[in-house]
Amino acid sequence: MAHLARLVLTDFRNYRHLSWTPDAPVTVVVGENGSGKTNLLESVSLLLPGRGLRGARVADLPRHGCARWGVAARIHVPDGGEEGMRELAVGSDPARPERRTVRLDGEVLRNRARVSDFLSAVWLTPQMDRLFQEGAGGRRRFLDRLVLAMEPGHGRELAAYDHAMMQRNRLLGDGRADPAWLCALEDAMARHGVAVMAARAGLVALLNADEEALCDGFPATTLHLESEVAERLRHAPALMVEDWLRERLAASRSGDRARGSAGHGAHRTDLRLHDRATGRGAAHSSTGQQKAMLVGLVLSHARLIARMRGQAPLILLDEPLVHLDEARRAALFRAIGRLDTTVMLSGTDAAQFAPLRDQAAFVMPRDGNLVSVP
Repeated sequence: MAHLARLVLTDFRNYRHLSWTPDAPVTVVVGENGSGKTNLLESVSLLLPGRGLRGARVADLPRHGCARWGVAARIHVPDGGEEGMRELAVGSDPARPERRTVRLDGEVLRNRARVSDFLSAVWLTPQMDRLFQEGAGGRRRFLDRLVLAMEPGHGRELAAYDHAMMQRNRLLGDGRADPAWLCALEDAMARHGVAVMAARAGLVALLNADEEALCDGFPATTLHLESEVAERLRHAPALMVEDWLRERLAASRSGDRARGSAGHGAHRTDLRLHDRATGRGAAHSSTGQQKAMLVGLVLSHARLIARMRGQAPLILLDEPLVHLDEARRAALFRAIGRLDTTVMLSGTDAAQFAPLRDQAAFVMPRDGNLVSVP
């Protein structure tokens, strides 16, 4: 299984220079708010394709007053049944600091998705606690991050769909669009949009079929996609759904021009979660119940990745104990004990993580470094 063997930060967030070798597969990062706990977890998340657990812009990543930043890691990964080592680094492009560059074993990667061939990660952040009170866009992004950890090509499909949709919106807004050009863009939206929805629906089906979720000590969830494209994919082949979406887009140009956006497509999707045992929707559950459902879903997703890819993901849990009662905290600690991968958790009170003392290393950010917590 993959393990983080070393992490080096250079002018990243509040870290001027940090060289850290984890002492155990599980690390508890404790400290006051603003000390750099989340920054440490974020640095690991940025090793993967995407914008990390904060969704931050590149301009927000350098330490104050610095133009460049870097995150480098040494990763133990399975290699032909034996442990191998990969060197992975992400940071500012020397020629264009506003962009990032990725190096794998010293080689600049043109395709960041190659990292996903040997490394994946799942995470939970306090911002996700509001997932069920905010708009559908946040839930779509949450789902797409789950899909991306399973299918690295999902990011390319999403980007191609969004690009075609934005171009179509712009052409319709101009009022002098070439019909042939619009047809080409609508064809791209249909092809990439159906691929996006098929990947989303596939992951939802796998998560809903996870019977082991009932044993975690957290509510097992049932996920449901609210999407006309997903609904059609349940009853028709993908090519037929592409044809349908292409026709709907062509027929709705005048309405979409007035609306300013497409009324049909993969972007018109919402994700609903329900407690599998009671049927209660997450949106109508208490804050503690919502957090428990999210933790259970993240654990189920990590288990699914391990089963499908033969390798467990890195697990990053930022303030995971907030809103969890004592029984659910104990359940989380038991689940962590069964995981064979790098796990990083953060919190303000080390005493709350006391049940992990026998298996975890405790560290505290201090003046841009990490010190052990006895």
